[in-house]
Amino acid sequence: MSTLQVELVAADRKVWEGEAEMVQARTIDGELGILPGHTPLLGVLVEGEVRIKTGGTNAVATVDGGFLSVDRDKVIIVAEAVDASQIPA
Repeated sequence: MSTLQVELVAADRKVWEGEAEMVQARTIDGELGILPGHTPLLGVLVEGEVRIKTGGTNAVATVDGGFLSVDRDKVIIVAEAVDASQIPA
């Protein structure tokens, strides 16, 4: 089974990094779902939740906006501030 490599980065630190089956986030163009094999993309995030499905669990982080980049099954999410209290360590 193919997976995504995901990095969740705040302005001052890397918040989370790992493999995921799916990432969901809201951009200025609407809700976005990313699965392995997704075409390359650069999106502008709006304030809200980013959901990362990994190992059968749904981890949720709240971002204040930022950017999302997808390329070759790697997803990088960069935000000024990230509340990752609902993401398991």
